[in-house]
Amino acid sequence: MGVNAAVIAIDAGNSKTDVAVVGADGSVLGAARGGGFQPPVVGVRAAVDALAETVGRALEESGVQERAGHVSACLANADLPGEEEELAAAVHARGWGRTTEVRNDTFAILRAGVDEPRGVAVVCGAGINCVGMLPDGRTARFPAIGRLSGDWGGGGGLADEAIWFAARAEDGRGERTELAHALPAHFGLPSMYALIEALHLGRIAPGRRHELAPVLFAVSAEGDRVARSIVYRQAEEVVAMSTVALGRLDLLAEEAPVVLGGSVLAARHPELDDRIAALMSDRAPKAVLRVVTAPPVLGAALLGLDRTAAGPAARERLRAHYA
Repeated sequence: MGVNAAVIAIDAGNSKTDVAVVGADGSVLGAARGGGFQPPVVGVRAAVDALAETVGRALEESGVQERAGHVSACLANADLPGEEEELAAAVHARGWGRTTEVRNDTFAILRAGVDEPRGVAVVCGAGINCVGMLPDGRTARFPAIGRLSGDWGGGGGLADEAIWFAARAEDGRGERTELAHALPAHFGLPSMYALIEALHLGRIAPGRRHELAPVLFAVSAEGDRVARSIVYRQAEEVVAMSTVALGRLDLLAEEAPVVLGGSVLAARHPELDDRIAALMSDRAPKAVLRVVTAPPVLGAALLGLDRTAAGPAARERLRAHYA
């Protein structure tokens, strides 16, 4: 008798993809890692083709030859319901599982950080997003497509804001800040003018702007008022999103986990952490803050097991694998 899989779990972010083939008992039968998932750049078909290569390697390692019971895919760029539906149809057409569910990848981080599908997660990595869920299937979410949908922050947003203040500080339009020296120095440049020129002309790749977020936090920690104001604004955004999501799910009046994830929040910058905690204690005093360190593919797998008859022991075994 061949090996059977209860769930094929997929966590596909902008920069990398993780796939796990999970048995009904929570054992990880096979796993693989691939590149990023960017349908807005390459199109849905090409993006799912790349996904198929990674899923294929995970299935080969697992020895599974039949369709899985369920495919749980948490995908970047699945920001709107219509996008989720289009991606779900494309993934299901591959025939990997009898049923398929596609969610935004923020749901994977939330489920990885909670004991049951209940709570809110804020992810602050390159960008920022927030989702919430309840065991009865209700969810809370935002479009999360950038400034167009009212978003602010994440590593990219923080870097852009720091550059803006630093540029104005150097030429005299704005308040003095150490950012005007620290940001160009990170790239070995003598001035903000030189940094602006290098970014504008492409001598520094646009993606490297994210490297400036840690510089911002370091300058803030040294007492720079301008840098600290940016850090505090990020805390405000995290708390605003999470409290709105908690309110939509009627969780403000009871204990509920608020999971923090993504590179900015997982870095545990003391000023940001402390400010978030202070604001949350005032606006949602019963919320329980947690920083998730488990890989998001665990959350995708748990969401898959939630759809099956798997018991608590299977979930414990799965968590132990990723501990």
